[in-house]
Amino acid sequence: MSAVLSSSLAQQINIHEAKTNLSRLVEEAMAGADIVIAKAGKPMVRLVPVEPKRQPIKLGLWEGRADIVLPDDIKGFAREEIAAMFNSRPDKFDNL
Repeated sequence: MSAVLSSSLAQQINIHEAKTNLSRLVEEAMAGADIVIAKAGKPMVRLVPVEPKRQPIKLGLWEGRADIVLPDDIKGFAREEIAAMFNSRPDKFDNL
């Protein structure tokens, strides 16, 4: 009892037909078809391809490969330049 509702809607298949044609349905799902398996006309599950597992982001990839040197007075570093960018006075940053 396969019914294609429309190209934008899912193809609904009853459980018995899904068991009989599982290989074909898997191929269709892999090709992008939207397939819903129903029991007694009630939709139960959607057949979808498994997405490839994403590699986790590796933090600290550059650790130990680059030397970053910060000035001793980091709070005063480029104070005038930053104040000029924001049309402000350098002493406004004293409490930061």
